[in-house]
Amino acid sequence: MLRIDDLDAERKRPEYVQDIFDTLHWLGLDWDEGPRTPADFEANWSQQLRMPLYEQVLEQLRQGGHLFACGKSRRDLADFDGNYPIEFRDQNIPLETPGVAWRIKTPVPKPVAIPADFVVRRRDGIPAYQVASVADDLHFGITHVIRGADLAASTAAQQLLAGYLGRPEFSRIHFLHHPLLLDADGGKLSKSAGAAALKTWREEGRSPAEVFRCLAQWLGVEAGVDSAAPLLGALRLRKFTKTRRCCRKAVPALPGFAPRCSPSTTIPAPEYRCPHWAVPRSFWPSGETPVPR
Repeated sequence: MLRIDDLDAERKRPEYVQDIFDTLHWLGLDWDEGPRTPADFEANWSQQLRMPLYEQVLEQLRQGGHLFACGKSRRDLADFDGNYPIEFRDQNIPLETPGVAWRIKTPVPKPVAIPADFVVRRRDGIPAYQVASVADDLHFGITHVIRGADLAASTAAQQLLAGYLGRPEFSRIHFLHHPLLLDADGGKLSKSAGAAALKTWREEGRSPAEVFRCLAQWLGVEAGVDSAAPLLGALRLRKFTKTRRCCRKAVPALPGFAPRCSPSTTIPAPEYRCPHWAVPRSFWPSGETPVPR
């Protein structure tokens, strides 16, 4: 399914939406459900059209007594390094007050993976990403979510919201958190930090085959892959199971990437999980990490 988040109208640009479709077509990727063109997206699939659904989720959380209003600014919270102080719950601000954020009361003591008292409605009244993501996953009947390891905390937050909403079916979604591509300094590759986007590759006249050859090498697939079809075909022939091999292989085809451990690195039994994934086992189906053999 192709789903595009566009709740933040200030950051949304028509050219960004167009680039998503251009990149998918350039790579030769298709999808079974979702918008076919930017115009189709705006008319039938935009998150703006599902705003009543998000508002319904917020109202249910409010009726359940799970929310409180926060008038603290980013400057007020800057010294706490992302750890929201529990005493800030007692600001005694009505939820109807204009210009305040709505936050969720996370359990005390708080599970390590869940962000403390995270925002569910922004100061401008827009439902936060966590609310929209849970609502959309339930609305579209999502069964599998594959996202970066940097979003493991978001997965935990969404699982908490689904529990407060009384939606046990959300717990049956399989979440897999993949490791991130790193730059030469070990930081996450990010367009906002200056990393080249696939759009840059297209504009430079580079071939999508380069992308698939890199993917094949990372996954340990034999040579000869230059598009999506042969890569998927090769992966269907392989079994993903528990392994003692490290998941992070060297990437000689991409100079400048951070050094990675050897594919022969062993993982102590019975964990069988590469320490580089660093994601709670509860987020994996059956508590196991699928790693290519």
